[in-house]
This record gives sequence, C-alpha cells and structure tokens, in this order.
Amino acid sequence: MIHLYKNNGYNLCLDVNSGSVHVVDELVYDVLQELADGKNGDAAAAALSGKYEAEDIREALEECGELREQGMLFTEDIYRDSIDRFKDRPTVVKALCLHIAHDCNLACRYCFAEEGEYHGRRALMSYEVGKQALDFLIENSGNRRNLEVDFFGGEPTMNWQVVKDLVRYGREQEKQYGKNFRFTLTTNGVLLNDEIMEFCNREMGNVVLSIDGRPEVHNRMRPFRNGKGSYDLIVPKYQKFAESRHQDKYYVRGTFTHYNLDFAKDVLHLADLGFKQISIEPVVAPPTEDYAIREEDLPVICEQYDILAKEMVKREKEGRGFNFFHFMIDLTGGPCVYKRLSGCGSGGEYLAVTPWGDLYPCHQFVGNEKFLLGNVKDGVIRKDLVEEFKEVNVYSKPECSQCFARFYCSGGCAANSYNFTGSVNDVYQIGCVMQRKRVECALMIKAALAKEQPEFTAESCETCAECE
Repeated sequence: MIHLYKNNGYNLCLDVNSGSVHVVDELVYDVLQELADGKNGDAAAAALSGKYEAEDIREALEECGELREQGMLFTEDIYRDSIDRFKDRPTVVKALCLHIAHDCNLACRYCFAEEGEYHGRRALMSYEVGKQALDFLIENSGNRRNLEVDFFGGEPTMNWQVVKDLVRYGREQEKQYGKNFRFTLTTNGVLLNDEIMEFCNREMGNVVLSIDGRPEVHNRMRPFRNGKGSYDLIVPKYQKFAESRHQDKYYVRGTFTHYNLDFAKDVLHLADLGFKQISIEPVVAPPTEDYAIREEDLPVICEQYDILAKEMVKREKEGRGFNFFHFMIDLTGGPCVYKRLSGCGSGGEYLAVTPWGDLYPCHQFVGNEKFLLGNVKDGVIRKDLVEEFKEVNVYSKPECSQCFARFYCSGGCAANSYNFTGSVNDVYQIGCVMQRKRVECALMIKAALAKEQPEFTAESCETCAECE
C-alpha cells in the first residue's frame, strides 16, 4: 500500500508498511499512480505513452522495481498476522494520570471536566490516596523500570503541597524498587510562581502550559469565573518558565474551536512570543455546542495546516524554527511497533486516578461509571474492561486497516470513539480527516528540510527496552 499526494510543490509517496517516504518527479509520480491502481509495468507504460517518452517511462519503472526489491515500495504488511501476539502480552501499568485536584480557578468554556468536577464533586486528592496510587503503579508495573505520573486536574497547583509530597515519596520508592519516575505537570498557569517553577525544573520531566493563542481567542474560551480573561496573567509566567527550561521539555498547549478556525495564526502568535514547543489541538465536543468543529469546517482546517506547514519550513530555513506537536514525526525510528498498532494504552497501561482513588481508562472517561475499573486500594476489578481496551488496535477497525496514516495515528482516541460512536473500538471521522492532513504536512516538512536525502526509511523495532 502506498499513499501519493502533492503538497507545497512536492510530489510525495509514502510506502505505508515500510514507512519509506519518497520525493519524486512528475513522471515517477504518474508511474506510481498507475502501479497503485493495479497495472503491471507494460500496462502502466501503455497508459502513459502519450505523455512521456518510452525510454523515460522504462527507466522510471526500473527505479520503482528496484525500490520494491529493496523493501521500500509496495511492501507487505508484516504486522497484521502478529497483532494477536501484542494483544496477548501481560498487562503492566506504566503510567498514571493523577487527578490531584477536581477543582479549577478558571471556567474554560470547552472543558470536558466541567471546571474540574468531572460530573461529580469538587475535591482535592489527599496525600494518602496519592501514595496508594504510586504503590499501585509500582505493584502493577511488572519488570518495567520507567514509570510516568502526570499531575492533572482541574488545576493541580491548587493542591501543590500534595504534589510535592508525592514527588518526594516517589523518589524514595525509586531506590527501594529499582524504578524511575518521570513526573509531569499540566497547568493553566494562574498560580505559577518562582517556587513552583524551580521545583518543576528539578523534578518534572515535562510541563504542559495551557494557552489557546491570541489574546482574544484565549480570553474568549479560558476566562475566570467572573468572565475576565487570563491571557495577560499567564503569558509572562509561561515565557519565563520556558526560558528556565531552556526551551525544552515543555509544551504550550492550546485548543482551537469553531470560533478560531484560522488557528495557524494562534500557533504563529505563540511562536512569536518566543515559545519553541507548541501544540494546538482541535476541540472535541458534541455538535450541539456552538464552538464544536463540524464537518463543513474541515476544508478550512486542512488549509490552515498547509499554511502552518509552509510557514514552519520558511522559519526553519531562516533560523527561527519551532516544533509543532502534530507535525513531529520520527522517520528513523519512531514509536515501537506495539505503540504503532495499539496507541496510548488507555484502559491497561495507562490509567486515570480520581481524588478518592477510583481508576478509569483515562482522564476523559472519569465520571462515567460505566468505565469505573476499580480503585488504587483494591486494584483493577473490571478485568473485562481491560480486555475490551486491549482489543483496540489499527486492525480491529476497518477504517484504520485501510488508512495510510494508521501507523502514525495508531487508531485514534478511544474516548473520542466512544463519545461519537458509542464504542471504544470505532473511529471519530472528523478527527481522522485532520489526522491524515497532519501526517501529510509533517512528511512534506521532512522533505522540504532534507538536504541530501531523497528517500527516508523508518525502521520499526519488534520490541524495545522502553516497552519492557
């Protein structure tokens, strides 16, 4: 299976199963199109005989044949038959999303957590519950050494002392059990101060700083409860924080909605503020919400990704580049095969913990009692749900199994699938369109910035130390 497309003046061919990317001229592009349509060499040559010279067509066909023999074109899918082996692997928990605070000091309009309440009540996680959560993670992590804990909310800095106490406890357990905790923090920035930043710079492997872009965009969707915008308060703090982390191991992370479909301007606004690590995500909301993204918005959104990709190439060549999360693709290694097939691991490897210790498949399922897995004291009770989530992979969904982006998307978000289709093992179609466009733009950027590398080959491992 190959995917042919044109973007920003480049003719690109992705060989889906090998991950090889080829930048080709018009002749080879047309030859590949004929071959992809099922024609053999002679039939392809005949179809193109009125457009190109016979000798040129013959040479192009020979080049394509050589690439096929080298395993870089029209390669077979070697992973489909081995998916059962991945599904049958013992479940080990490697990451927890700790809802350290079901409370928030902002009133973001699109918040799926209902200002931190998650369809329930406001609460702060106690130190004791947090300890039990870390103990649960260690106990259920098997031989895996590297473990991740994200302090999430609501707004986690509203329970800051418990965050610090849990980090200290985790560091103590590392020595005893031979584990390594990677702590992260997601914050709206309202309570950020020098003490919090200094602590994060010592202890947090990554920080996510929420901001939606231009002042008018951010303030419309992320106000205080009194309606006042939060942009002016948080931007100077974020700029200081990013610099203190040497413009690395952080993201300014925003959400675009129906009201700012020109979101490329928001990404570039953040870049102009000096941020080098940027993520702007599409809002996921039911179509009844006025800010929801609709199918008719997709052409504009795809155009915005093109605009952004071209500008990123330009800025990179000018020496003022930045990273955009959805355009970051590693063509030399990338995620291991297991991640490419099954995604984030929600419901098994990755779990969310409420302030009172309940376990859910991920933060987006919290509050939906149908997906209550158990608690940190007694462990996972709903083994059937764990097995249901383990069945989710790129081959269990017909749309994914035929999609060129499947090894970059890994099947999409289970929560989005459930919220829009009623099943965790389906797809959110609007999200699929955006994901495919992002992959195309990301590959174009790689092509545009390549110096002497006409072909890129992605090598995937069967397993890796990170997965063990």
